Amino acid sequence: MESHLARRFAPTALMLGNIVTGCSVLAPAGMLGELSSGLDVSIRTTGLLITFGAIVLCVGAPVAAWLTSRVERRTLLTVTLAVLALTNVASAFAPDYASLLIVRLIMLGVGAVYTPQAAGTAALIVPTEKRGSTVAYIFLGWSLATAISLPLITFVASRYGWRMAYGGIGVMGCVSVLLLAWRLPAGLIGTPVELKTWTDVVRNRLIVLLLLITTLQMSGQFVVLTFMGPLLTRLAGAGPDAIGLVFACYGFCGFIGIAIATRIVDSWGAWRTSVLSTALMLAGLTGWAVCAGSYPLMLASVALWGLGFAATNSMQQVRLIGAAPGLASASVSLNSSVLYIGQALGSAIGGALYGRELLHATGYVAAAFIALALTLVILTRPKKP
Repeated sequence: MESHLARRFAPTALMLGNIVTGCSVLAPAGMLGELSSGLDVSIRTTGLLITFGAIVLCVGAPVAAWLTSRVERRTLLTVTLAVLALTNVASAFAPDYASLLIVRLIMLGVGAVYTPQAAGTAALIVPTEKRGSTVAYIFLGWSLATAISLPLITFVASRYGWRMAYGGIGVMGCVSVLLLAWRLPAGLIGTPVELKTWTDVVRNRLIVLLLLITTLQMSGQFVVLTFMGPLLTRLAGAGPDAIGLVFACYGFCGFIGIAIATRIVDSWGAWRTSVLSTALMLAGLTGWAVCAGSYPLMLASVALWGLGFAATNSMQQVRLIGAAPGLASASVSLNSSVLYIGQALGSAIGGALYGRELLHATGYVAAAFIALALTLVILTRPKKP
C-alpha cells in the first residue's frame, strides 16, 4: 500500500524538483537590475550569468546522462537537488560578480542532471499509455517556476535585495529534497547509456530534426526572456511590480497551457499538440514585436506566448521518447542540452541587440526563430500507419 501511494505521489515530487531547477536557471532574469546595481556591473554583463550558465548546462546534460545512467534514480535526483539548494544559499553570500558566476557554473554543472533524468524516471514509474501526460505534468514545474517563483523573485529582490531571493530558492530546494527522498521509489535504474547510443541518436533523422526544433524554440524565446525586465522598463516605462506582473502572466498562462496539453496529448497526439503550442508562441512573440511600447498590449502578447512555451517543451520530450523509446535516455538528455544551447544563443543575441540599443529588433528576431521552428514542426508530421 505504501509503495503504491509513493508511486502515485512520485510524479508530483519530481515536478516540485523541476520548480527548484527552473528557479535556479531563470532567477537572474527576474532580478537583472538588482544584480547589476548590487554587483556594480552592466545589465549586459549580468545577462552573461544566463548565457554562461546555459553553456554549462548544454555540455553537462549529455555528459551527465552518460556518467550517471547506472546510478539509482532516487539517489541521483536527491543529491542533485541538494547541490542546487546549497549553491543557491552560497549565491546569497557571494561577495562579487566573479564569485557569483563561479558558484552559478557549479550549480548548473550539477543541475544539468535533474530535468532530463526526471523525465526519464517518469517512464519507469507509469504505464506506457500514461507516459505523455506524466512527462507533461513533470514539466509543469518549469511553468510554476515562471508563474509563481519568477514574480516572487522580482518582488523580493526589488524590496529586500537579490541575496534574499537566492536564500529563498535555497530553502525551497531543501524542502524539495526531503519530499523527493520520501516519495520517489527506491531501486529505479534507467537504460544504460553506451557510447553507441549517441551514434544511434545522431543517425536518427527525426530525432535530429526534433533537437533542431528545440534549439530554435529556445533561442527565439531567450532573445526576449533574458532581458524582459529591462526591455519592459525601456520600452514601456514598467516598474518592478509591472515587470513582476508580466512574469506572472507568462508563467500562469504557461501553467494553463501545459495543463491543457496534459489533458489533450493522449487523444490529440504529441505532434498536433506541438503545432498548437508553437503557433501560440509565434503569435505571442509577433505581438510583442509589433506592440512594443504599449504595456497592456505587450502583456497580452506575453499571455499568448505563455500558453505555448511550457507545453511545447513537454511535447518535444514526448515526441523524442516516442520516436525511439530505446534511445530515450540519450535523446531526452540531448534535448535538454540543445535547449540550453538555445538559451545561450538567444541570450547572447539578445545581449548584443540590447547593448547596441536595438530594443525593438529583439521581438522580430525572436519571432523569426519561432517561425522557423513552427515550419519544422509541421514538416515532421508523423506518417499515417
